[in-house]
Amino acid sequence: MNILVTGGAGFIGSNFVFYELEKHPEDRIVALDALTYAGNLETLKPVMDCENFRFVKGDITDREAMDRLFAEEGFDIVVNFAAESHVDRSIENPGVFLETNILGTQVLMDQARKHGVKRFHQVGTDEVYGDLPLDRPDLFFVETMPLTASSPYSASKASADLLVMAYHRTFGLPVTISRCSNNYGPYQFPEKLIPLMIANAMADKELPVYGEGLNVRDWLYVEDHCKAIDMIIREGKDGEIYNIGGHNERANIDVVKTILKEVGKPESLIKYVKDRAGHDLRYAIDPTKIHDELGWEPETPFDEGIKKTIRWYLDNEEWWKNIISGEYQQYYEKMYADR
Repeated sequence: MNILVTGGAGFIGSNFVFYELEKHPEDRIVALDALTYAGNLETLKPVMDCENFRFVKGDITDREAMDRLFAEEGFDIVVNFAAESHVDRSIENPGVFLETNILGTQVLMDQARKHGVKRFHQVGTDEVYGDLPLDRPDLFFVETMPLTASSPYSASKASADLLVMAYHRTFGLPVTISRCSNNYGPYQFPEKLIPLMIANAMADKELPVYGEGLNVRDWLYVEDHCKAIDMIIREGKDGEIYNIGGHNERANIDVVKTILKEVGKPESLIKYVKDRAGHDLRYAIDPTKIHDELGWEPETPFDEGIKKTIRWYLDNEEWWKNIISGEYQQYYEKMYADR
């Protein structure tokens, strides 16, 4: 099969590219990425010379460019990872999130319809469900819950999901959607919680923690996520939504303290900062559907996955140190200096 992976130079997209090339060497993978601040072509360096891999620099909102690419490649499957994804950035500048996450998805689906794509898979997020109370550990996100997004980011992703299902019903486009919990692992851009804390700890810098750090997230090791998406695009039912969760709920402060312990740094580096506007309390996914229908389940416990992740960042300092500069450094200072 010929598979288009949009956002292929980003965190999850690049890990999916690696997974597919190893798991299905008979397939051809085309990675598309606009190489904005979070896209890093260096990430794909290990596979750039593979015969069954191609990288294309392009923007999913560029209709003419997407038309040319779809016509040239004749894709069987599209997996859309391309998205603006950082909540803080969406609060600062909502417009770009609407353009990329909603209009970009529409452009891709129009090309998928025009060029006969057999499956369009939308990579979503559990944030579209809003949040759950901290005092109800018995409650979990299920696929049938209403969408109650809290941030411009999650609202844009919820809008994209609705648009995908509308294209399925109105135009008969073959689609699937997955909604995952928080991912972690190699190649994650160092503005997200885990890599940010690792990088700051190694530099003996303060570790900024929102509020009291009590917000709970369900952590999913990125390779487990890639395996789930691979199963969905090959075996999932057309028109269905699948939740992908790690059964690894942790309060943010506990994640931070775990990282400090693993790298041998003191908890005195923690700095509690003003909480994020509209900060969701708890995310927790019920992945029963994907387990029952496709046999998927997470394989990486958090205690194991976080050690693997920290080791990767320690062994690949050059990768993330090259990123923490320029525009990102300015953004970091803007977000945290006055909190």
